[in-house]
Amino acid sequence: MAILAPTSLSKHPLSSSSTLSQLTTPTIFGSKLKLRETEQTRFSLSTSFKYIFFLLDFSKAYCFLVRSNPGFRLMASKEPVGMTTKLGSDKIETEVGVENGCDLFDEMKHRFLSFKKQKFMENLEHYQNLSNGQAPKFMVIACADSRVCPSNILGFQPGEAFIVRNVANMVPPCESGPSETNAALEFAVNSLQVENILVIGHSRCGGIRALMSMEAEADSSFIQNWVVVGKNARLNTKSAAHNLSFEHQCRHCEKESVNCSLLNLLTYPWIEEKVKKGTLSLHGGYYDFIDCTLEKWTLDYEGSNLKESDKFAVRNQSFWC
Repeated sequence: MAILAPTSLSKHPLSSSSTLSQLTTPTIFGSKLKLRETEQTRFSLSTSFKYIFFLLDFSKAYCFLVRSNPGFRLMASKEPVGMTTKLGSDKIETEVGVENGCDLFDEMKHRFLSFKKQKFMENLEHYQNLSNGQAPKFMVIACADSRVCPSNILGFQPGEAFIVRNVANMVPPCESGPSETNAALEFAVNSLQVENILVIGHSRCGGIRALMSMEAEADSSFIQNWVVVGKNARLNTKSAAHNLSFEHQCRHCEKESVNCSLLNLLTYPWIEEKVKKGTLSLHGGYYDFIDCTLEKWTLDYEGSNLKESDKFAVRNQSFWC
């Protein structure tokens, strides 16, 4: 807590009668001497407040002020040394944290300046064009997992992909109501006119593990209330892979949830209309970061039986390794 420094008071007598005339002596004291003593006392009190601090551990110590003739005295707890030591260690930890934070941002600054020098300035015309608007061919829906960066693993350059990342790369159905994911879908499909939507799942997904571990569909947890979007993938996995271990079930569900998201995309009328016309394609992908492989497939709308059932076909399936 910052304390304002006290106003500096002169120790020397006032040197001119004109200056004295600017002061109004309170009649309660009846003399200029009393005024000077009062100002000195006020100065002393203001200075002493610099050393007053609030103790953090209220269970062990308390702080209060006692009025006395010279000024105020600070009455501390029975364990002032211990508390001071604790506060000192907290200060050291805070300073270390700040220092580490500075190191992280120093590294970030270095990376940014390298990007500016080696990419931005060398492709200045491209970035100037991007400042006027974007026209990406792809919309990518990926997981927020720090190990899964679409631009990093697929080499997207600025302006090439409109990317949305959420927990477990899920697409809620249209009837679920608004979310940041379908708001981004609306913008990408209707405004940016993207030609491809790619949903990428990945290995060892924490969101899918949470989905597979659920006992009920509703919970106070934000995570469970979100991943319940993939309940159909969970049901399909439990049916098809019930004899497998939990780890293998999770891996199965990581891929199954991508297919369920592709079907959920078709619940948006303006997406299905473009897919039917052939101006928009829906793709699935699965990135295994353990051995760095990627499976890719495309939903075959014409070959699927979506009206009578949720059975769908895929085409252009490939395995990149």
